[in-house]
Amino acid sequence: MRLCVFTEPQQGGTYDDLLQVAQAAESLGFDGFFRSDHYLRMGEGSGLPGPTDAWTTLAGLARETSRLRLGTLVSPATFRQPGPLAITVAQIDQMSGGRVELGFGAGWFEAEHRAYGIAFGDVETRYDVFAEQLAIIDGLWQTPVGQRFDFAGKHYQVQDSPALPKPVQHPRLPIILGGAARKRSAALAAAHADEYNSAFQPVAESEQVFDRVRTAVAAAGRAADSMAYSVAQVICVGRTDAELRQRAHVLGRELDELRANGLAGSPGEVVDKLGGFAGVGASRAYLQLMDLSDLDQLELIAAEVAPQL
Repeated sequence: MRLCVFTEPQQGGTYDDLLQVAQAAESLGFDGFFRSDHYLRMGEGSGLPGPTDAWTTLAGLARETSRLRLGTLVSPATFRQPGPLAITVAQIDQMSGGRVELGFGAGWFEAEHRAYGIAFGDVETRYDVFAEQLAIIDGLWQTPVGQRFDFAGKHYQVQDSPALPKPVQHPRLPIILGGAARKRSAALAAAHADEYNSAFQPVAESEQVFDRVRTAVAAAGRAADSMAYSVAQVICVGRTDAELRQRAHVLGRELDELRANGLAGSPGEVVDKLGGFAGVGASRAYLQLMDLSDLDQLELIAAEVAPQL
C-alpha cells in the first residue's frame, strides 16, 4: 500500500509549514503530499494565520520537490471555473514534471462560501455544477492537440476551445473522486475517475463503497483494474501509550475514540488496520496529519509502518 501525507492547513498553517512537511515526506519515502482545499477553519480557534490557496501551494511545492505526488483531497467545484481550473492544474503538472493529481468534489462547507463571497447553491445545483465541470476538465485535457473542444450544458458552455495547455501526464493527469458512491457519483467515477476514495469510514463501509464503484465501472465497460481505490484516515501513531495520548491530546481527541475511529495505536496496530483496508481493495492510504509540526510522527511511520506494508 502506498502512503500519502494528507494535511488540513485551513486549521492553521503557512506555506512554509506545508513546505517543511512535504519535503520531509519526500525524503522519508512517502508516495505523495495532498492537502485539503478549504478557506475557513473548522471548529474552535482563531484561524490564524489564515487560509492558503490549495493550487497556489501546490505550484510552489511542484518546484521545491522532485519525486512526491501532489494533489488535493478535494477541490470543490464551487471555488473555481472549469476552464481556468483545467489550465491551472495542467500548468502545475508541467511545473512538477508530471506529478499532479486532481481530487475533485461538489463542495459542502457552506460557512466558508459565506465568509469569502463564493456562491453556494443547494445540493442538487452544486452536484449539477460539479458534474459539468468534471466533464469539461476531462474533455479539455483529453482533446488531442490541434483539435477543438465544445460543451453545451445547463451551467457551462464551451465553444471552439483549443483545449490548451496539456498536462505532462498522458492522456491526462489522474482524477480522484470520493464519497458514499451512490448511483450518480459512482457513475461519474466510472466515466471520469482514476481513483475512488473512501474517507474516514471503517473497513466494512469502505468495502461497500468500493463495491458500488466496481459495479459502476463494470457497467461502463471499463476494465476492473482501471480504477484504483483508496482511504483517508486520521493518523495517531506512537511507540508508547504516553506518546499516543500526547498526540491524541494535541488533536483534541480521546485516544480510545481515535483507536476506534482512525489509524491510532502502535506501529503494529496501524499496520494491521491498514491491512484491513488493503484486504478490501485499497491500494493507497492518505494519512491525515493534523499537527504540521509533528515530523517525528512521519519519521516513525516511515521507519516502522511503511516497511511492513
